[in-house]
Amino acid sequence: MKQPSKTSDQKEDNSFKALEGSDVDEKVAQYFSDGNDVITTVDGALSVKEDTRNLLALFSNGRFLVCETHKFDGRVLSFEVLARKRRFQVGKPEYVPMSIINAVYTQAAKTKKAGSTESFEDDDQMQMQKDFVTVIARAAAVKVSDIHIVVGDHTQIMFRVNGMMQTEMEYNKEWGESFVRAAFASSDISDSNYAQNEYQAAQKLGRTPLRGSKGRLMLPKNVLAVRLQFNPIAFGSQYLVMRLLYADDDPEHSGDLTTLGYTEAEAELFYRLRAVPIGLVVVAGPTGSGKSTTLQRNMISLLQDRNYEVNLLTVEDPPEYPIPGARQMPVTNANTEAEKEEQFTKALSAALRSDPDILMIGEVRTLSAAQLTFKGALSGHGVWTTLHANSAPAVLMRLRDMGVEPFKLNDPELVKGLVSQRLFRKVCPHCRIPAREDPDNIAVKRLRIALGDFGMEQSYLRGPGCKHCGYKGVTGRMVVGEIIMPDATFLELLINGETRKAIDYWTSDLNGRTLKDAAVERMLRGLLDVDEVERWCGLLDQRPVY
Repeated sequence: MKQPSKTSDQKEDNSFKALEGSDVDEKVAQYFSDGNDVITTVDGALSVKEDTRNLLALFSNGRFLVCETHKFDGRVLSFEVLARKRRFQVGKPEYVPMSIINAVYTQAAKTKKAGSTESFEDDDQMQMQKDFVTVIARAAAVKVSDIHIVVGDHTQIMFRVNGMMQTEMEYNKEWGESFVRAAFASSDISDSNYAQNEYQAAQKLGRTPLRGSKGRLMLPKNVLAVRLQFNPIAFGSQYLVMRLLYADDDPEHSGDLTTLGYTEAEAELFYRLRAVPIGLVVVAGPTGSGKSTTLQRNMISLLQDRNYEVNLLTVEDPPEYPIPGARQMPVTNANTEAEKEEQFTKALSAALRSDPDILMIGEVRTLSAAQLTFKGALSGHGVWTTLHANSAPAVLMRLRDMGVEPFKLNDPELVKGLVSQRLFRKVCPHCRIPAREDPDNIAVKRLRIALGDFGMEQSYLRGPGCKHCGYKGVTGRMVVGEIIMPDATFLELLINGETRKAIDYWTSDLNGRTLKDAAVERMLRGLLDVDEVERWCGLLDQRPVY
């Protein structure tokens, strides 16, 4: 009886069985003829995990070898689908013994035909990087200031929009853990390794592609950078906060403070502060109050005021916004807080030795930084910086609490300007409700006590929302601030602990205006609602306490 003919697969299998133990290397070498190489090596164009690499080998000319005992293995089938999806040439599978697969990779290692570093192993990582960019793009579209990712039993993503937190998305725990790792891997400035149980900071620059994406994945064009803070949390696994730093919407007016919300009169006070050649100006406020933006605008205006004929040096940890014409010096090689303090002091000392006319110091956090800041002002430089303080008068109290000597704080030749600011939500002009239409509202009753009928006629409450404000009732935020240009009397009263007298002297003799008064003025112009003023400045029928 005539035996049935063997299939091509059986013939191929027998040919390799005959080669085993003799001419395997010679046979394998044929695969590498005409410059072909294996693209599934560790460093190949389509690298795979080790367990998958033991089952298959794909060559640059599309030749596809599969271990004969794993023809229908899910890893093989999954790889083939992915390779075709990513437009790699994949021929009909050739089923060979595992020894041939091993010999192929041995030969590939000898020839060192390395391709790109994109890997099948990192395909999940690439997807998470795409998700990372997608989340940021979604946030940037509505000018979110901060993105909070909390990973616990599930993953919660919250956006801070106009200063208020709102839950935006929810995913499972595994997605969140992968997202946080991808965010760390995508950063340009970070520690060498991600440590889940440690506090770590990182930064992603908007002008650079994400690592391993071959330039395909970029942050949105209006995002300059993203600051990342990784935190361990109790009753959860990870907590990531991402601060989005935006490019200027109107670069032609990048030094204009009125676009932030300051009035023309307040912008004039800033102009006078910039005109002072020496001394210290401090911009204060809590985190997220826009201090860095105000400082950047002033530095741009200062350079423009002086026709770029001055040497402006900045020391920042890290630099947030570009200042054209300035030399911006970052604090580098610092991981711990102690190292950051040491490197910041080192960078500040270097700036003082670099022939500056004006110094901008990102933030005064420690006594050593404060002492060097005053040293810069004492040595004939103009110095601008930021500080965490509750009000403009409280800046001096904060510096004294740090350990700065009172004689420095009491010198009007040194202390030239004290500024404090907050970001207030602007009421939507299309759906706002006149305060007089809701006289029983408790805030409106306080308004009547504080300002009488005039205030009732001029003020508004937040409306229900409309298409113009995205049904939020508010349309973005604006800066409201208080600015002090102190003299010797004001400083002496404040340093001696006579705060109330100092405030009265400032508002009467120096024509000053407190944050509450500035906010009420904007409320009477219809820019802020009654509740927003009380949120930041206290009840309207209460006298401010300093």
